[in-house]
Amino acid sequence: MKAVVTKVSAIIFAMLLATNVFAADSFSIDLSHSTIGFTATHLTVSKVNGQFTDYVGTIEFDPQDLASFKADVVIKTASVNTGVNDRDDHLRKEEFFDAPKYPTITFKSSLLEKKDEGYVLRGDLTIRDVTKQVAIPVTISGPVKSPYGQQVIGLVGRFTINRQDFGVKWNKIMDNGGFVVGDDVDILVNVEASK
Repeated sequence: MKAVVTKVSAIIFAMLLATNVFAADSFSIDLSHSTIGFTATHLTVSKVNGQFTDYVGTIEFDPQDLASFKADVVIKTASVNTGVNDRDDHLRKEEFFDAPKYPTITFKSSLLEKKDEGYVLRGDLTIRDVTKQVAIPVTISGPVKSPYGQQVIGLVGRFTINRQDFGVKWNKIMDNGGFVVGDDVDILVNVEASK
């Protein structure tokens, strides 16, 4: 009898573990309602904004089980768009992203932590085959049910990287000693993802 009880307990425990493992819902990023953008200083006096227009990503999220959170994003480097064709062509070249050699930028999460009113998302960001761990303060909204019957979440985050850390080194010195392009680049992630 004791052996039977032990066996039943083991089965129940395994089922509970399986439930936790598969509890997180999987959401796909909706390109038409999302932005992955950046801002860099130009000529020390202004900011230039840009974004990537071609990317895919999945987010696994269960607000009751943060350990199950996963986010994987793959961005097509050549899709960079600042609204100026000549500048975009320059960004695709070897001096910046070198899109032919490094066609993708990737992010893979490692940890989601609850912090105050939001979260901190940690993970590996890879640009030009250089991988650095980043910490991104984020807010996560939802899930909510859209009018079309889908479960939808939103994730918004902003963080800063030094482009030199990723081998994006091109620059020119100005007469006043400043640089044409600043090293610090602000990254904005504003995504909507549906189940």
